[in-house]
Order: sequence, then structure tokens, then C-alpha cells
Amino acid sequence: MSRGDFHTHSTRSDGTLTPAELVRLAWRNGVRVLALTDHDTLEGIAEAREAARELPGMRLVPGVELSCDLPGSELHMLGLFVDPDDVSFAAELARFRENRVARGRAIVEALEGLGAPIDWERVREIAGDASIGRPHIAQALLERGHVASIREAFDRFLANDGPGYVSREKLEPERAIEMIAEAGGISVFAHPSFTREHAEIARRLAGAGLFGIEVYYKDYVPELVEELRELADGLGLFPLGGSDFHALPGQREREPGDIPLPDEVVERLLEEVGRRGCRVPEPAPPRARGPSS
Repeated sequence: MSRGDFHTHSTRSDGTLTPAELVRLAWRNGVRVLALTDHDTLEGIAEAREAARELPGMRLVPGVELSCDLPGSELHMLGLFVDPDDVSFAAELARFRENRVARGRAIVEALEGLGAPIDWERVREIAGDASIGRPHIAQALLERGHVASIREAFDRFLANDGPGYVSREKLEPERAIEMIAEAGGISVFAHPSFTREHAEIARRLAGAGLFGIEVYYKDYVPELVEELRELADGLGLFPLGGSDFHALPGQREREPGDIPLPDEVVERLLEEVGRRGCRVPEPAPPRARGPSS
């Protein structure tokens, strides 16, 4: 288990644990520096922070995950140590979430044409307060019996090259890096192997202010971890890691902290972002002991 995890999701986007439940699970697993990185929203940060204050030694890093576009591919960008009170950043995220609703409706319409009808209101119920995403639609497909698993929903309908895929508002990765920096944070290239020509893309973005790359990502095999670590070292990028935990039903996921991210890298990160002027959260103090008998 690692003491740090910089990629997790809650019910505020497409996870199934509340922010507080996620923080408490991570702490029980030995995580002491946790980033909540819901898609296009920082709305779970306040609840997560409140929960972290009750857990000795815990630091909650405000984060977000943004979906960026590339020709023929997609890239996900983590924004870490961002200011949740930044008004301009919050407005941009709100616009992205509105686009997600329109996109979700379009996907539901496409699925009906594909012979896999689902109810839009049920998708909204599944999402709850979260920003609507494809996992919520996948859950609705599963409930209606159109697929046998969430994975099948993506493989048959919802993957980027699937028949039910609908594109969203375009966001270039350089713009995402700029937005994150303006909100006081650092940008990290998430699960790079999911992006075509990721090494070349990383080289390009290193020159645009990219801070790090997700080297220690949940089920990456050691050979890929080493390849990405060498890539990060060669480009002067910080090697970070995350479980990308969602707590999705029926999925075998790595829990928070169950990644090979070395503890010394976590400590070095806190020092580095502090030097850069980011707001580094203080660890929650030890619980006060009652009077001795």
C-alpha cells in the first residue's frame, strides 16, 4: 500500500462512494495524502475535507479530472492542488457539466436507435448529484438487461469508437494545463497508455507546462511502469500514481492506496508543489485523548 493516491472518484461524478466514505476508506488503507479527482467538478471537496479533518495525519488534495481531445484519440488530465474557490475555474467546470447532460441525452437517443433503449430519467437517478457520465448510462444498460456487465456496455456501445459514442465539447490538453495553472494547481497526464502515441504527446505537453505523468497507475505491469518512469525522467516530469478508484458494482478494482507509488515520491511531491506556490494541505492533527483515569 502507498501513503499517497492522486486519482479517485466519488458520487460527485461516476464513483459510488460519497466523498466522506472514500476518504475514510483511503485512511483505513493507510493513505495519508489523497486527491479527490471527480470529472469536471470540485463539488465533493468540501465534504471530503471535512471527513479528512477527523482522521489523524490525513491530507486532502483538491483535484479534478478533465477530458481532453486529440486527433483520433483522447487524453485525461488531472488537476491537483487546485483552488476550489477559484470562480473562473468553477465557471468553466460548470459549463463542462452542462455539456455532459446534453451529451448524455444524445447517447440515450443513439442507444434507442441501436435497439438498446433506456430511460433518461433513470440515468439521472443513477447519477444523483453527480455530473452525468458514460458509467451512469452503462449502469442503466445493465439494469435493463441489454448487457451483462459494465465492461460489456463500454465494449459494445459506449467506447470512444463504439456505435453509441457521442463526442463532447472539445478541450485541448494545452488549454487544460493553462486552466489548471490559473487555478493554482499542477497538471498530470492520467493513465497515459490509454492515449495513442502517449510518449510523443507527453513530449509535446512537457513544453506546455505539464507537471507530471501517471506512472504508477492501478494495474500497470512492472514493465510499463518502468517505461513510463524513464519517460518521465527523460522529460523532467514528476512520476505520480493513482488507483482511479470508483467502487463500481461488479468490478474488481484496486482500492485507494493499492498502487506501487513509493512513499518517498509522495513526500517529494509535497515539497515540490510547496516550492511552486501551491497550497499544500496540512495533515489532520492527532485525536485529542480524554482525561487519564
